[in-house]
Amino acid sequence: MRELVVLGTASQVPTRHRNHNGYLLRWDDEVILFDPGEGTQRQMLMAGLAVTPIRRVCITHFHGDHSLGLPGILQRISLDKVPHPVTIHYPAAGQEFYDRLRHATSYWDNADIVASPIEGASFSVPTSAGRLTALPLSHSLPTYGYRLDEPAGRRMLPSLLAAHGIAGAAVGALQRTGRVGDVTLDQVSVDRPGQSFAFIMDTGLCDSVLELAAGVDLLVIESTFLTEDATLAAMVGHLTAAQAGAVARQAGVRKLVLTHFSQRYSDASRFLDEARQSGFEGEIVIAEDLGRVPVPPRRTAGVA
Repeated sequence: MRELVVLGTASQVPTRHRNHNGYLLRWDDEVILFDPGEGTQRQMLMAGLAVTPIRRVCITHFHGDHSLGLPGILQRISLDKVPHPVTIHYPAAGQEFYDRLRHATSYWDNADIVASPIEGASFSVPTSAGRLTALPLSHSLPTYGYRLDEPAGRRMLPSLLAAHGIAGAAVGALQRTGRVGDVTLDQVSVDRPGQSFAFIMDTGLCDSVLELAAGVDLLVIESTFLTEDATLAAMVGHLTAAQAGAVARQAGVRKLVLTHFSQRYSDASRFLDEARQSGFEGEIVIAEDLGRVPVPPRRTAGVA
């Protein structure tokens, strides 16, 4: 199961139809919660999600619409007695805010919460799903975007395995060593490209935006404003829908998810129109609360 569950899509001010931010990425056994804004715990209930599978939480920055839901999530992790460690990634420059949110109220704190602050020009850590990378963005306070990359591998072909008499434990040995007898891994398998995901919130255009988005299968990116308010967007460190679409086009993204919409716009279709006019030809999703967005099918080897 590889999908994004959208829990909230508003920017600074929630609306009757859009909760503060919240995005849960289900990537096989690695479940990551991104930017839990106010109300995330309830939104998870509405989406039929439990906190137990969550392995890590990624905070881009410490504005309230991206982090005020963290205390409730952490308390629920304790209440539900989640049996494994849960790692929290966040900008190290916001340590004072993390500390406040970590113990915002009194509760029985029996969870294994692992703080993992991010600082410097880049951050990278291995996960069960692949490598998680964070790069600094351009906003009014320290902010990081995230990218998840599954390593490339090989897909075994049963017909060729059978033709070469490879079965049982020999298949695992072939995968580990690359050869069993005279049979090589290349003879019975094909390339299996890894999949990738990027999460880019509050930022102006900068090199890290394109680096994070480069060639990803699924890009979740803020599009707070429309072009008519581009000057305001630049002033406060945000993107327009047209800029988000241009990023997706330049970076070779496969599926684009627009989110973090300002409450000043009542017609979400305008974001779609502007992003499409940027020249991006891939699939565009206008994120809606409680919506589910599947990761695109795996690329065929050698096909962009």
